[in-house]
Formats: sequence, structure tokens, C-alpha cells
Amino acid sequence: MDDHTQIASSAAIEHLRWSLTPEVGPILFGRLIEYFGSAQAALGANAQQLEGVDGIGPARATQIARGRDSADVRQEVDLAARHGVRILCRDDEEYPAPLKHVTDPPICLYVRGRLEPEDTVAIGVVGARRCSLYGREQAHRLSYQLASQGVTIVSGLARGVDGESHKGALAAGGRTLAVLGNGLANLYPPEHEELADKIAAQGALVSELPMATAPNGSNFLPRNRLIAGLSLGVLVIEAARRSGSLTTARLASEYNREVFALPGRVDVETSQGTNCLIRDQHAKLVTCVEDIINELGEVGDALRGGSSTPDEDASPAPAAAGLNDAEQAVLGTLSTDERTIEAIAEQTGLPASRVSAALIGLQLRGLARQLPGNLFVRPGRK
Repeated sequence: MDDHTQIASSAAIEHLRWSLTPEVGPILFGRLIEYFGSAQAALGANAQQLEGVDGIGPARATQIARGRDSADVRQEVDLAARHGVRILCRDDEEYPAPLKHVTDPPICLYVRGRLEPEDTVAIGVVGARRCSLYGREQAHRLSYQLASQGVTIVSGLARGVDGESHKGALAAGGRTLAVLGNGLANLYPPEHEELADKIAAQGALVSELPMATAPNGSNFLPRNRLIAGLSLGVLVIEAARRSGSLTTARLASEYNREVFALPGRVDVETSQGTNCLIRDQHAKLVTCVEDIINELGEVGDALRGGSSTPDEDASPAPAAAGLNDAEQAVLGTLSTDERTIEAIAEQTGLPASRVSAALIGLQLRGLARQLPGNLFVRPGRK
């Protein structure tokens, strides 16, 4: 990977400078883009011009300009290259579409491995690091069964539930994404190095943090929002009342994702959080993989119906007969002309989130195809 264009696009390089700038996080970066029009335009702004952005006063503007201009982008890209990591920004086609629709999408994503279009059909699995044998077994079992049906498993590579979730997906020959709360040059926990290599070969390691960032407790809550954002729903397996996994569940709910929980023993501390989620109706009780798939709407219907692609010469009517209203509406906009999610949403009057869900269902039925650049067409339609 000597050619840095293989590590990061020109747009990603521009975004990376902002990502490396102290004082600038995803929300403030969004304001910068809204005010200046692009990351590139914002790079040319001086401190006085930065003051025009909501939330930036004179002192902060000076700090931001100084940090932005001193950020060592070349060193970061070189370090990424040495570790086989690519850097993505929101403008890149491989940047996960589900993250574009959350309130605070990462400025940049560091990826070791590969993100695929099918990763939009994903379930996050989180839980206690010091889990019981029951928790380990259930994390492995449910992740294995979900991955066997084509669902990507998203977790955090931590000890306990996370590790077993990844292992279950790998054992099924499925895909899994590990979202880290540290830089990809600082793998944690160290005993999961071999597991991380397997995940990178059969999915991806993902982080929004600079390459050399060390593990730190303050990084894990922001990391949890990425697990929620990448997933159609989050399954909590064994969590105490004050567990970070409950934060992931709350974020999933805020992002309009499904929340699931595995019931546990009432006399075990690491089951108190999950049992309370179920009792307070903040999560749906899960005992088997069907309990999850049944709650995924059109995506669940498509998973149950298989993903075989119809013959292009055959009439699409039989496959289209089982579509819901949103899928029918979206399908009606598709042809061999490329369409964006935004254009489909405008034509159908549906929210972008419903269009995305409908497109997943259509792709699983072979009635839609995703192209580079997050564009969609209808196969075989002239």
C-alpha cells in the first residue's frame, strides 16, 4: 500500500485533517460543512471566518485554526498504510450508509478489512465482559444463527460477550464487524489479536479514532453509538444496571433501531440490566433467533424468504407480490437509470430511513442492485 490514494481518497484526506483537529467532533464538523459548504472550503477559513459557525467563539476559533493547520496528516496516512488500514469519509462509497443517517456520523472511519453492501443487514450484539458461561454460550449461539441467515454481526472485540459474538459469526462463515474504542494500531485487548486477524479477513475492524489512540474508558461510550448506528437492532446479552451496554441500547432506540435483550437469572448481577430492559418494555425479549428476525419488518421477511436472484428474463410479478407498501413504492421508482436514496425519498415521499430499509428488502429479493456511490438500479429493467 505504497500509493496513498489506496489508503484515503482526496476527500478523505480533507476530512482527516478535521478529524485530527482538537476541539472538532462530528457535530461541530457538521456545522462547519453546513456553513462553508464542504470540508475543503472550511480548510481555507481563517480564525475570524470560523467565528461565523454556531458555537465557535474567538478563543475557540483560534484553537481550531491552530490545531487544524498543525495536524500531521501525512504521518497518520503513513501509519495507516503500515497497518493495512484504509481511511474513509462520508463522501466515499464504502462509508456505511446507515451511519450517514445518524445525528453524529464519524468524520472519518479507519477500516482494516472490507465493508460490504450486505453489512447494512446487521445486528449489534453487546454485553458484559465478565459474563457467565450462559452468556458466552448464548452470545455464540445467537450470533452463529444470525450469521447463518446472512446477518452481519457487529460488536466491540472486548472480552466476554463481544468476543463470543464475533466467534459465533466466524464459525458460521458469516460476516462480522468489530468496532473499537481505540486506534487500529493499538489493538485491545491484546489476547484478541488472532481473533482480530480473522475478523479482518471475514469482515472488518472499524474505528473513528486516530491510529495510535490508546484504549481509554472515555472512548468506549462514543464507540457504542457506532455499534448502534451500524445495526438494524441491538441485542443485549448480560448487562449490569450501570453497564455501558445499556447506553448502546439507549442509543439504538434514539436512532430508531430495534432493541432486544436476553433474559437472565434474577440473582445474577450481570442480568439485572437486561431483565430491567425487558420489564420496562425498553427491549423485546429474545430466546431464539426468530424473535429477532420477526421484528425486522421487510428485512426479516426477505431473510425468511431467501435471497435468490430471479431470472432476468422472468416476470418480476411473483417476487413483487409479497412486497409491503414501502417496497412497492420504492420498486416503482427503480429502472436501469441510477437513483440515489435521496432522489427515491423525494419521489416516493418516504423518509430516507424507510427507503433504506425497503432497498435492503428489495436487494435480498434480487429486485434492486446497489452500485458504487450508493446508487441503486433495478436489474434487468429496461
